[in-house]
Amino acid sequence: MQHAIATFGHLDVVVNNAGYGSLGSIEEITEEETQRQFDVNVFGPLRVLRAALPHLRERKSGNILNITSVGGLLGLAHAGIYNGSKFALEGLGESLAAQLGPLGIHVTNVEPGPFRTKWAGESATYSETKIDDYAATVGVGLKNSLGRDGNQAGDPIKAAEAMYELVRLPQPPVHLLLGAFAYQMVRDKLAVISKEIDDYAYLGEPTDF
Repeated sequence: MQHAIATFGHLDVVVNNAGYGSLGSIEEITEEETQRQFDVNVFGPLRVLRAALPHLRERKSGNILNITSVGGLLGLAHAGIYNGSKFALEGLGESLAAQLGPLGIHVTNVEPGPFRTKWAGESATYSETKIDDYAATVGVGLKNSLGRDGNQAGDPIKAAEAMYELVRLPQPPVHLLLGAFAYQMVRDKLAVISKEIDDYAYLGEPTDF
């Protein structure tokens, strides 16, 4: 971080893009792999943020883009550990937006759907499902993920262009979905959540003193 500041004089945009997918059932992914997943997807970005924030606060300006995932907003059967890491990054981003907004620093969680990168290929780690109970959920999800590699609808160049435009907005959003798949999936989840809230309010709302 100090080298970047010394080279360019200041930072305008910090992009937390490091990450990978650890896929498989929550029960079968090892403790070591789970820790590695969170170290790369959560603690790595957190270290970058802590290194950048003193400089951004001093300048009272800048943009932070956390590349989370549509998997940071909804859980998939074959990606529970990955989902957990991205949900954590989503929470960090939302909290940072509240902390840094009054200082003139903008934070956006960027949430791509399937894009034509190496995420579903050589970048990912797969824990083969050996428990029969998960064959129809985790197993099918893994197969679909592997089959999508190289054929994803999302164009990485267009994603970069969208982020390039984002950081030029005077008031960028806290969330930016990327790709039609992500928009459809999140809209569907919001509808389900809204219905659950209404349907079960009779259980939850009366729990105050």
